[in-house]
Amino acid sequence: MPAPATSREPSRPRPKGETLAVLRLLAQLGADHTAVVLTSREVGERIGMSQQAADRYLVALEKRGLLTRSMAQRRQRLSLTPAALDLLRAEYHGYRRLFEGPARLTFEGKVASGLGEGRYYLSQPGYVVQFAERLGYTPYPGTLNVRVEGEALRRVGLVAHWTGIRIDGFQASGRTFGGATCFAAQMNGHACHLIHPDRTHYKDVVEFVAAVRLRDALPVRDDDTVSVELQES
Repeated sequence: MPAPATSREPSRPRPKGETLAVLRLLAQLGADHTAVVLTSREVGERIGMSQQAADRYLVALEKRGLLTRSMAQRRQRLSLTPAALDLLRAEYHGYRRLFEGPARLTFEGKVASGLGEGRYYLSQPGYVVQFAERLGYTPYPGTLNVRVEGEALRRVGLVAHWTGIRIDGFQASGRTFGGATCFAAQMNGHACHLIHPDRTHYKDVVEFVAAVRLRDALPVRDDDTVSVELQES
């Protein structure tokens, strides 16, 4: 009868904490931007587990799309994927919020025309009721799109890990309408909310809603630069 697994040599990959420990080690060694060359034994020694356990973790992380591996003589070339970095950022943000409080950020972008879908979606009763209850107002039926790039785009991407005001998805008229998360904002000093859909076809555009038509209230036109301040809920 086989001996029971010990705390240093699990029969299968253990909880999230140890997964993060492996990812954090590799990131600290530079695997977030280039391949690092290690054996499973070396990974295990640095984290405090056996070679066999470390190898199981590496295999499991590769299967989950968090790690790429290739052989380099008797060692492995290990690189973290964007999904792994997102996982580490989410963990970092959780601790940062715990010790430092809600996050804030500022950025600039340029007003851009969208596809005209905002009016249709914001007119749906399933959204209207939730906006009124959770944001405290019924948005003007349309979004203001702001195009961002470079460092501003990277910073805006951080909101994916923020805590915000949740707008739930729903079904109506045989269609499924996706959920979103909203964050309190000031655009050129005017109160509004950034709306971050669960699914979006935009990569470099963020959308804003407000109680009034922002193009008129600010006022702005396409290609005008706006300054945005965001706050986590």
